[in-house]
Amino acid sequence: MEFQRKNNNSITGRLKGPLVKIIFIIIVLIGFIYALGSINFPAPNKKIEKIIPNENFKIVK
Repeated sequence: MEFQRKNNNSITGRLKGPLVKIIFIIIVLIGFIYALGSINFPAPNKKIEKIIPNENFKIVK
C-alpha cells in the first residue's frame, strides 16, 4: 500500500474547513432565531406602576 500525500494549496482548499464552520454557525443561528420567534410568549397582565416622589426631582434653570 502506498501513501498518498495531498498537496492542496489552492484557495478553495484552504477555505473549505472554515467556510463549512461559518455556514454551519449561520444555519444554527437562523434556526435559533426562527424557533425563538415561533414561541408564543404571553403578554403581561399585571399593570406596573411606580410613584416617584417630587423630592427626587431637581429644578434645572
